This record gives sequence, C-alpha cells and structure tokens, in this order.
Amino acid sequence: MNRYPRWKALLFAGVMLVSLFLGLPNLFGEAPALQISRKDGEPFAGAESVSQFTSALASAKVTADTAYLADGRVTLRFADVPTQLLARDAIQAAMPDNFVVATTFASKAPAWVRAVGLSPMSLGLDLRGGIYLVYEVDVEGAVRQKLSLLERDYRLKLRDSRVQYQSVEAQPSGVVVTLKEASKLADARTAMAAVDRTLVPVTGTDEQGLATLRVALSPEQVKERQDFAIQQNITALSNRVNALGVSEATVQRQGLSRIAVQLPGIQDATQVIRLLGKTATLEFRLVDMANRAEEAKATGHAPLGTKLYKERSGQPVLLKRDVIVTGDQLTDASAGFQNGEVQVSLTLDARGGEEMLRTTRENVGKQMAVVFIERERQLKEINGEKVAVDVTSENVINKATIRGVFSNQFQISGVTLREGQDLAKMLRAGALAAPVYIVEQRLIGPSLGQENINKGVRALLVGSAALFVFMAAYYSAFGLVADVVLVCNVILLVAVLTLCQAALTLPGIAGIVLTVGMAVDANILIYERIREELRLGNSAQAAIKAGFEKAFSAILDANVTTLIAGVVLFLFGTGPIKGFAVTLSLGILTTLFTAVIGTRTLISLIWGARSRIDRLPV
Repeated sequence: MNRYPRWKALLFAGVMLVSLFLGLPNLFGEAPALQISRKDGEPFAGAESVSQFTSALASAKVTADTAYLADGRVTLRFADVPTQLLARDAIQAAMPDNFVVATTFASKAPAWVRAVGLSPMSLGLDLRGGIYLVYEVDVEGAVRQKLSLLERDYRLKLRDSRVQYQSVEAQPSGVVVTLKEASKLADARTAMAAVDRTLVPVTGTDEQGLATLRVALSPEQVKERQDFAIQQNITALSNRVNALGVSEATVQRQGLSRIAVQLPGIQDATQVIRLLGKTATLEFRLVDMANRAEEAKATGHAPLGTKLYKERSGQPVLLKRDVIVTGDQLTDASAGFQNGEVQVSLTLDARGGEEMLRTTRENVGKQMAVVFIERERQLKEINGEKVAVDVTSENVINKATIRGVFSNQFQISGVTLREGQDLAKMLRAGALAAPVYIVEQRLIGPSLGQENINKGVRALLVGSAALFVFMAAYYSAFGLVADVVLVCNVILLVAVLTLCQAALTLPGIAGIVLTVGMAVDANILIYERIREELRLGNSAQAAIKAGFEKAFSAILDANVTTLIAGVVLFLFGTGPIKGFAVTLSLGILTTLFTAVIGTRTLISLIWGARSRIDRLPV
C-alpha cells in the first residue's frame, strides 16, 4: 500500500477545478467592439447609459451582438470589423462632443461569465493588434529649459534688488551673471540665492575684467531634471492616452530617454498620433465677478478688459484678460486631504510665486480660475484641398475662492477626491516638460494578430503531441499519467496568467511551449528513479515512494536555477523579453506543483491502493 496524503490530493483537485473555472473565458475568443467612455472621465452608471447607444445604432440600422457596462465604460460588440466601423461613425455623428469612442476587441464570453467577474487573459500587441509608438524625449532640451528659467528669474530678482548687471546669459554649462560694479557682488549673491538656494554662485571675472557670478547644475541636478522631464512627459502622454478610452493602454519609460506607448486593440492610428501630438498649457486668471457671463454670451460681447470662456460643463464664465501665471511656471501639483477636505497643492517657480503673491494680496475673497488650453493640428478641407490647421481649445477646469495671501505654494479646494486627482494630473500634464519626437511607429492589424495566435497555438499543439507520443511510447501507462499532468500544467499556467492579467505576447507563447518541454523533465527524473529502484530489487510500492523522494532534490535544483534566469530576464529585459520571462517563470512554478503533487496524486490513485503489483508499467 502506498497511499498519498488525502489533503494533498484534494488540494491538487481543488486547484485544477479553480484553474478550469478561471481559464474558461479564454475559450470563447474575441470580436471587434467599441469601447465608449465619457470625456469628463466620470464612469457611466445604469442601464440607460447603454440604451442611448443602442438606440443611436438602431436609428442608423446597425445592430450590436451585445452591449454591456463594465468598469464604467460601455462596450458594444459586433460580428465583424465593417459593422464595427459603421457603428463608430453612427455614434460619433449622433453624439459628437460628449463621448470618446475607441475601436477595440471584446471577449465573446456569455453574460454569466462577465457577471461572476471572469475575463480572458490580456493579449499583447503582437497577438491582439494595435499601435506601438516610441517617443524620444529631448532631455538636453529640458536642461536648457531649466537654465532659461533660471536666467529669467535671475534677471527679475536682480532688478527688484536694484543690482545693476551687464548681462545675464544662459550657457550650456550654467548661467553667468556679469555685474557692472564689483561692489554689488554680495547683494547679487543674496538675490540669486533667493531664487534657488541649492545653486551656489562662483565668483570670477570676464575678459573685460568685470565681476561675474556663475552657477552650474551639478551632474546630480542635471540627471534629476532629465528624469523629471521624462516623468512629466509620461504623465502628459498617459492623460492623453486615457482620453482614448482604452483600459489596457501602457505608457512606460524605455531606456534613458525614451517613452513607449502601447495601445492594444486600437485600430485608428491617425486619431492616436493626432491626440498625442497635441500641445497644452495653463493660465491662471481672475474671475470677473462684477458682470454676468450669461449676458455676455447672449449678446456675444464681453465687457472691456474681460474675455468669455466656458467650463467643461458648458457654463459660460467671464475672466479678466490679464494672466496671473501660466503652466510654464508650474513645477508640481498633487492632490490630498487637509482638515478632512480635498485639496490640490500647487507649486510655482520664483517669478510665478511673486505674481501670485501680488495678485492674492490685492484680491482676497475673489475667485481665480484655471484655464486649460490645448492646441492641435487638424486636417481640414478648404476649397477642395486638405490643409493642416492649428486648432485651439480653451476651457475653465476649475474655479476657487482666494481665501488668503499666498505665493509659489497654495491649494485649490472645493473639489471632490476624484476631481482633485484628475485636476492634479491635468495640471502636471498641462505641458510637456521637454519636446518629444516619434522614433518608432508600428501598426499591427487584428488579422496579423490572429495569425500570430493561430501559429503559436499550432506550435504548442504540435510540440505537445510529439511529447505525448514519446512519453506514452517510452514509459507506457506512466507516460500517459505524465501526459495528463502536462495538460494540467498548461491549464494551470493559463489560469495564473488570466488571474494576474499579465499580457501574453508571441514570445510568451514560446515560453509556454518551452515550459511544456521542460515540465516533462521532472516526470522523466521521477520515472528513471523508479526504474532504478526496481532494478535494485525493491517492491513496486517502495520504488514509487523512493522515486518521488529521491528525485525531488534534483527537480528542485533544476527548476530553481531556471527560475533565477527567468527573474534576471524580467528585471533587465524589455518588451518581448519580459513577456517570455513572465511565462517562463510562472511556468516553472506551475511545473513544480503539477509534476510533484499532480503526478504523485494520479499514480497513488491508480496504483497506490493495490496490495500486490507484479509489474509496474514504467
């Protein structure tokens, strides 16, 4: 008798049942779909959100296979791509300004699968199709921008401190201030330190013998500025990508100065490039509280010294023409709680801080507005020809009452937590911190993605079939047990990938195929150990027990060393290498579970209860 602990057998059975349940959505495949979200970022709620789009499609005589609400977005699934594109045009024509409509793919799983919260595994660009963009960030331009801001602030501060200077010049290595009088060195040093105390001026003389003060960014400060530019550009691009309404978009740093943007399922490359190519900025203005915005909108004429704007809700608002500060002077923004109230904390540079101090000192109790300005280049048909036209959009995103005097650091209140977080992101992403240029652009069609899936699955089936035949022929009935365990391994690996929502790529499928090939090694080690024990004259039950116990250390050592290699690939690799490393590493863990516990469970179930075994089919 060679019984395996019942709890381990039940554990294996339970894990496999759960794995089958989790992996079930992957059996249904995907179909072309539209994903619709609100432009203001708020989620949809209620069945009426879906019905308004199905009604618009019905008016255009377009039918969706299914329509449902998920994660605050409306998803409409169609039978084919032509119907999908017709539906997109119909919705954009019926409701052009309220929603973002993105072309994508959706699972064909039945409603009850979605109801229990199950979803298929995430697919990468090479399998699902979509758009891949790589932007090069001009990090040197970010440093030059920092030095230009210092030059401007030094001029302003020296002028306010009544220190006469010959010139203030931003150079590649720093900023040089040339004074007219050497006796003003101490005053100039004090004024410059007030702008940025982390920069220490160094005294010198120029070719004409005039006294100079030079400040230079340290290598650490240069790197910090470059990193800041990349992170702020990532934030800006992320916010713009979110406007596409795609739930699986990825914007991440690549290397030292590049940003990679992945949009699985998106098919309209023109819309994406146009959106990401926008430039944006901010303006802070005082609200005109003496005149009524509704009257100005009705008459079409704003009072002298004011300008008519509109909020995102469409409500008109009158603002003073004088700009207090712009987004170029914003250095940081974050949302949080203070005294139980949501507040957005803002930080301005020295010049912006001084302007804000003067304005707030004179306007306590009045309202200040934040204007978000977007500029993009659109192709418009003029006299029968398509011409590139720069289009500017200006909207008031926030109004707040000035409650006290402040300068470069202040808070905006009166918003909800979600509004505060969105506002902070928008303020940080108001303008790119450094120019970006497209250096790589790839559009992968859905047909090519499906072809990659078919080839990957075919490779997995052919490789598995060859292994199954070999194991059955070489190890007889024990080989058939190994075949069953290999199938369990693949099911468990797919379930783990689905649960983690790790994006499966074509190299990831290669990792699954390699996992199947490596997983059988554990069974071979166990079976060869059992054969050796039988040759030594041990009984069948003793041979089975010794085979598992003595082979375990070799199995563990081999898999741990491979797991180390997989982790290293994940940490230092990028793109496809990471996809391969993820499936390889997860496959090693599932292999250890199925090969040791699964194989032992099945063998004990078949042969463990027998008191006498004349011959083991191994």
